[in-house]
Amino acid sequence: MIEIIRIDERFGRWDELLALILSSFAYMDGVIDPPSSAHRLTLMSLAQKARDEVAFAALEEGKLAGCVFCKPEPGFLYIGKLAISPAWQGKGIGRKLLSFAEEVAREKGLPVLRLETRIELTANHATFARWGFEKTAENSHAGFTRITSIEMQKRLS
Repeated sequence: MIEIIRIDERFGRWDELLALILSSFAYMDGVIDPPSSAHRLTLMSLAQKARDEVAFAALEEGKLAGCVFCKPEPGFLYIGKLAISPAWQGKGIGRKLLSFAEEVAREKGLPVLRLETRIELTANHATFARWGFEKTAENSHAGFTRITSIEMQKRLS
């Protein structure tokens, strides 16, 4: 049974959380350019990110199975670092974490979820589309002249 907990000052599993994010983003290595910002995370920066944003972890049988970080923006709730352990992918954990993000957005009066995904990750585009997200923009990382990511949004009812 999946348990969702808030990542806050009581959370003491930073090593596991960082390992989870890195392992779930590892398939992108050598596929996306520029490399994922996950590689720049440290234990300290991850703890700071959790203080600055609203974050949740998914536990399955006490094991850390996934996480999501939510950052309020004007008119949107930005969804970042949605990460599911490779061992737990395809079991509904991502969708469950997003339902918690939707609740945060509603509580904050933000009518839209927003995320960015790399242009190369077409399977992610399809998954997010199945979850109700629509492509709203194409973006380029600093220093790139080609499109490197797309923005997707989900309007909440």
